[in-house]
Order: sequence, then C-alpha cells, then structure tokens
Amino acid sequence: MTTTKSDAHAEAKELMLERLIDAPVAKVWRCWAEPDLLKQWFCPKPWYVSDVRMDLCPGGEFFTVMNGPNGEQFDNAGVFLAVEPHRRLVSTDAFRPGWVPSERAFMVAETTIEDTGEGQTRYTARALHWTVEARKEHEEMGFHEGWGKAADQLKELARSL
Repeated sequence: MTTTKSDAHAEAKELMLERLIDAPVAKVWRCWAEPDLLKQWFCPKPWYVSDVRMDLCPGGEFFTVMNGPNGEQFDNAGVFLAVEPHRRLVSTDAFRPGWVPSERAFMVAETTIEDTGEGQTRYTARALHWTVEARKEHEEMGFHEGWGKAADQLKELARSL
C-alpha cells in the first residue's frame, strides 16, 4: 500500500493508542456511554472528572469537568459528530451544542471498540488535530502517558462490571 502526501500530512497531526481489553464490547461501551462510569476512568488518577453531560447523538453535547490534585479545573465542551453504539464515538471541541463554533478548535477524538472474540475488545483512541503544532502541544501535555493511564483505568473498570 502506498502512502500519499495527504495521508502523510494527516498522520503527522494524529496521536493514537490501542489496548486489548479483557471485557466484552458491551461493558466497554457502558464505560463510555454512562456518565457515572465515565467519571471513574476518563482522566488519569489523581485527576478526576466531577461533571459529565452527554447526549449520545450527532450534534449532542459532550461536556466534562476535569479536576487536578492541586485544585486545577478544566471544562471540556464539545459535541459528538458520530455515534455508532457498541462500535464508535467521534467528538470534537470545534463546536458547542447547537453547532456553535468554539473559540479554539483543538482536536477531533475518535474512539472505536471492536469485538475480537472470546470476550475481548480492541480499543482504539485517536486524537486528530488541526495542525502539527497542536499535535505536538498535545503530545507534550502527556497524551501517551495520560490517555494510556485512562485506558488502563477503563480496562479495569470494564473488567469489574
């Protein structure tokens, strides 16, 4: 397979992580779709999520408040672009509910979950950025470590359900 110039440019703006989760797709989906479960894993401890608002449909709100151990607090507002139950979620901070453009579009997040058989799920999280600079900024913020720890927390929660 040949990589085109546009493919290479898109890859330069992407961060990705994959995990094999020893839990069925239905349990992994619940961890994403139920706000009380999402709060338990969505950011790496000792950080925590104190508020979640989700309307699981294209254009529906996806809002979280992340809190740090030293009193930091970050509101993350956006919308879902695609919702395919038990398969795929795509969200962005480029818009607010009602398709109102945000002040700064940072990324599109795509999460896919796939049944690999024997009760296991392949979990893939992609962060797609508007610019290479935004991708670098996200990487320097600790994408791999932070999203990796959150994915491990998701794995443990899904296994416990």
